[in-house]
Amino acid sequence: MKKLYVISGVTGMTGNEVARQLVHRGQQVIGFDNFFASSIDSVHDLLGNSAFEFFEYDLNHEEQMEDIRHRVKGNKDKFDEVVYINCAAVVHTEHFYEVEHTFETNVNGMKRFLEQAIEVGASVYINCSTSEVYSMQSWNETGGVKENDYLLLATAEHSQRTSYAVGKLLTEFFMKDAVDKGQIKGCSIRFANVYSNHELYPKHIIPHIIQSLKTEGKVTLLENSKKNKRSFLHNIDSCRAVLALVDSPEALDGSVYNVATDEELSIVELVHLIGEKLAIPDPQIEFLGYRASDPERRILNTDKLRYRTSWKPIVTLSQGLDMCIKNS
Repeated sequence: MKKLYVISGVTGMTGNEVARQLVHRGQQVIGFDNFFASSIDSVHDLLGNSAFEFFEYDLNHEEQMEDIRHRVKGNKDKFDEVVYINCAAVVHTEHFYEVEHTFETNVNGMKRFLEQAIEVGASVYINCSTSEVYSMQSWNETGGVKENDYLLLATAEHSQRTSYAVGKLLTEFFMKDAVDKGQIKGCSIRFANVYSNHELYPKHIIPHIIQSLKTEGKVTLLENSKKNKRSFLHNIDSCRAVLALVDSPEALDGSVYNVATDEELSIVELVHLIGEKLAIPDPQIEFLGYRASDPERRILNTDKLRYRTSWKPIVTLSQGLDMCIKNS
């Protein structure tokens, strides 16, 4: 079946790999990005491929989004289905605290993109949400938090950071509402600690550690890192989950799906693991600064996704780190 995929935030961590996997499948992709937290370099291998059409567009720019709408409507008859995947988001931790900025892109932008998908007659809309919605209730001792667990969000009295999580949670309601009304099929995905070897900027923890060790031989971490543990999922696997859901019509009922791996380790252990791979057996770690509303652990239960699709992670953390180091 030949499908046309429309991807926002296509040069970001999720968008570029989803586009890559789709093009390798022989599908057609229209993608756009404003390079807020990414670079055209992340899709350099796709540029010039007739199956990939890129535009330097902003999700919040009315005229540019109108152009995307016209392009989709003008080409949709050539395809069996049109699928929208919203990967655009203000995601880096340094921006979590900018309430108006995150709301405009993560909430208003998502809603307008969903409305466009419905208007052009798209069959599926995938809403990329975040495990940040679990906030301080990000783990338990019985196999991880589930999608239908009640959430305990931090409040404005604790940190403005939670505004990002609240906005993303709201998008899940927009998604469910559209599906319940029969306007489109789709779902929301809560990703947990995704990393990629295409990350060029040391704003996430893995590229930060790699670059610091390679250039300085030491790493500066937040005080939180003395306790924090995480499980890291390579974006090859997170994007495989996106496409597994697209390929599973029965799963597109407005549901929310956790996407994560079970390989948990502490941030300090992560530094030592990367250090070993860089032949720095005992890396120096300095602790400086503190981040409010940062959970000590984040463990997600992925039974629902695995039951409804054939997905399971295939890239181990060790393999993924090797790829990141090679590309750094």
